[in-house]
Amino acid sequence: MFPIVAETYQYVVGVDTHARKHVATVVNNLGVVIATRTVRVTAAHMQQFVNWVVKITDGSILFAVEGTSSYGETLTKLLLERRLRVIEVKPPKTKSRGGDGKTDQIDSELAALSVLRLPVDRLSTPRLGDTRRSLRIVLGARRQLVVQQVASKNALMALLRGIALDVDARKPLSQAAYKTISLWRVQSNSVDVLTVARTEAKRLAGDAMRTRAGLEQNKRVLTGLVSSLAPALLAEPGIGPVTLAQVICSYSHKGRIHSPEAFVALAGTAPIPAASGNTAHYRLSRYGDRQLNHALDIIVFARMRSDEQTKQYIAKRTGTGLSKRDIKRSLKRYVARSLFRQLEACNIKA
Repeated sequence: MFPIVAETYQYVVGVDTHARKHVATVVNNLGVVIATRTVRVTAAHMQQFVNWVVKITDGSILFAVEGTSSYGETLTKLLLERRLRVIEVKPPKTKSRGGDGKTDQIDSELAALSVLRLPVDRLSTPRLGDTRRSLRIVLGARRQLVVQQVASKNALMALLRGIALDVDARKPLSQAAYKTISLWRVQSNSVDVLTVARTEAKRLAGDAMRTRAGLEQNKRVLTGLVSSLAPALLAEPGIGPVTLAQVICSYSHKGRIHSPEAFVALAGTAPIPAASGNTAHYRLSRYGDRQLNHALDIIVFARMRSDEQTKQYIAKRTGTGLSKRDIKRSLKRYVARSLFRQLEACNIKA
């Protein structure tokens, strides 16, 4: 059994971070508020804040910071440079506020109090490192590109099915059709309905082609990034650079997640007990990292189609009366545990 935070640290500093200012609350290991301070987000003011915390405390200190990868990133780096222990905490949920409402001071106090009873091995260390930051940026760009591509394609199909422009729109268009439409010649000064429709179709087809090219370039960048962190995992069945990038972003680095079961819970694939009386039942978890859950879903779906070992497992479990949906959930839990162990072996540093 690992000791809890209250047994290991004498003080916890909860920090609610924002773009222009941070609010910090210092509590002792008994949960008593010692002091509160508002900090402007400048290098000089944050240095003064850290000096102030060290001055008013006389023992071991733990900083519990919200948004260590966003608003609190600068403060997190400063604390690590000063060799102070920093962990990442999530913003408090509405239920935990009780009837106290919401202020920055309340949030910073809750950030400190929420970790006092946690075992020290379950604390989340901040996600740092330029490679992982690049992964988050490129994955975010990819999601935006996908949304743009789908919107352009849907709008183009709706236009082609509404107005006859000599294009067969009964089924999805090929890349050759998109290229042909994007090269149409149109009269820019005409207000004829067919000319206006052809102009819009040309624009939408061009947008779809540009986003496709952007997605291909995005995938090449992701391949280079994940190859530098966990190249062996790209050889695993069903795993590509996009899904692996999301898995690495959610995992972050060795030591952040303490066990395979914790990674399964983070992915939202751990069954939640919902038993009552004589009925033993488990329900699907809707919590956790939904992007990671989606990545596991893609990996499992690919393995169900092409991996022989997975097909044999499906046949075996189907013979015991298990439904395809339950089999898929079991596979997602298995994949999550397997990926965690392999990522631990990669020894990705913080």
